[in-house]
Formats: sequence, C-alpha cells, structure tokens
Amino acid sequence: MIRLLSACAASLLLYAILFGTILDRPLSFGFLQQQIEAKLARGAALPSPKLVILAGSNGPYSHRCEVIESVVRLACVNGGVAVGIGLDYLFARWLPLLRPGDVVYLPMEEEQYTRGRATMALGPDAAIMFRHDRRTLMQLSPRRWIAAMFSFDLRSGVMSVLETALALSHFRDPRMQISGSTNAWGDHVGHTRCLAAANRVVLADFHPHPADPARVRTGYGAALIAGFTREATKRGVTVIGGLPAGFADVPVSDEAVAAIRNIYQANGGGFIALPNRSRYPRECFFDSPEHLTEECQVSHSVALAEALKQKLGELRSSLALR
Repeated sequence: MIRLLSACAASLLLYAILFGTILDRPLSFGFLQQQIEAKLARGAALPSPKLVILAGSNGPYSHRCEVIESVVRLACVNGGVAVGIGLDYLFARWLPLLRPGDVVYLPMEEEQYTRGRATMALGPDAAIMFRHDRRTLMQLSPRRWIAAMFSFDLRSGVMSVLETALALSHFRDPRMQISGSTNAWGDHVGHTRCLAAANRVVLADFHPHPADPARVRTGYGAALIAGFTREATKRGVTVIGGLPAGFADVPVSDEAVAAIRNIYQANGGGFIALPNRSRYPRECFFDSPEHLTEECQVSHSVALAEALKQKLGELRSSLALR
C-alpha cells in the first residue's frame, strides 16, 4: 500500500512539474495569453477616467474602441478575448486596474451568462494560469486550483511538444491573413467583407438558439457578472451592460433583455440596448454569429458610442442632483 501511494504521489508530482514548468502550448494558448497581456498592459497604461470593454470575442470583433473613444472622449481599451476565458479570471485581472471614474462596458455573449461552473473552470485560462499565471490562480477558489491542475491530458502533452517544435522553427502563424489582426486599442481589424466571403456558406448554416431568460437569470456566469458589477461600483467605477451582436433573424426577446438588464441594474450598474438590439443581417457577419465584419463593426460602434455618451451624461446628471 505504501509503495502504491508513493508511486501515485510521484506520478502526480511529475505531472505537475511537466505541465507547470516545461510543457507549453505556444500556438494555441500562447496566442490567447499574448492578447490578454497586451490588452491589460494598455489598460494599465491609460490614465483615468478610461473606458474598458469586456466580453468574449464579440468584444474585439464587433466593437471598435478606436471609433468609440473619439465620441465618448474617454481613452478606450478593448479587453475582450474569447468566450471560453473564465469570467472569474477575466475580472480578477481587470479589477485591480480600475479606478474611480472609469467606465466598463460589458456586451457579454449570451453564453457567458448561462455557462456553468464546471465548464468555466476548464477553459483555456486554466492551462494558462497553471503554466504562466499562478499568482492569479491563487486568488481564485480552491476548486479552480484543482481544475487548473487537472486540465491537461495525453493529447495536451503531445500537442505541447508539436507546438513548441513549430514555434522554435519560426512557424508563420496564418491566422492574421485569414481573419485579420489586433490594433493598438485591442480591437480586431482587417476582418473585411472580402475575407468574410469564404465564410458565407458556414454562416448560412448557423442556427443559434435565442437566449433563454430563465437560464440567463440563474446562470453561474450571471452571478459572476453581478458580483463584478457590485465590486466595481463600490470602487467608483461605472458599469454598463449591453447586448452582443447577433443575427437579425434570431431576435432577442423582451424577457431575455429584461433578464440581462436586471443583472446590471440590480447591482448598481446601468444598461444600454440599441434600437435594433445589436441585431444585424447575416451578410454583416464575418465567421460566427457574434463577429461583425469590419465595416459593420465600425457602424455598430458609431451607434453604440452615441448611446454610451448619452447614458454617461444621464448618469453624471443624476449624480450631480444627489
């Protein structure tokens, strides 16, 4: 029995050393990590008051800080990366950078409200934290520590070796040619209608389900967003929720809008819904139901910037009257 337990302990130690200090995924997770760190670095460098946009990939693909900041007259950083990044990790990284007077706009994807605890704990941020950011991992719950440690498998080990070999051979990542790149504000750029033509058949086959109001209200992600809204508001930060971009032929119901709005307003935040509820024709999308093409990203951002400017004016007026 002692030998068996010793063997188990040794194998766990070897596993932790390999995935915690040696094996890495520089192409898959390194790409995400670089984006996260670059956006955080911009957020840390900007003076307050500033505007931060937080969401999944809907954030950078469908919103343009470069356009919005000139209208709202706040320096802007687009902090969205991917919908699979855990909201607890995202909020833990951004909260320390927020100061009184800052504004955070959250056009969160509907999936982020309804995502469960287990699913969120096993996103790509679990591997990123275990390998590169154990400081943030230690700030999260012990359940997250365990999930991060056991987020690897045999395939992860094989892919780590392959990706490391490709990175060392100066492999040229083709993603920028296929889908565009990221500008200094953290916006995705270059995802034009011309590039989107290759995705038309795929987009036509997308049949997303409308948001379920009950799942939005009770989701684990919704609880995390509510907690972030309360904490940021206590710090003097203005939090405003919004709707993600989506297909016009899959409308968001009044009940779903009310459920999303309540998450923010019940916890000290505000909420914005554009007249079209951020719904656009399918030809306005790049490669998924949340990713507008660059041309539609710009026009959406112009409309949103005006709505944000008006909302911030109303909030300032109400504060002045108190």
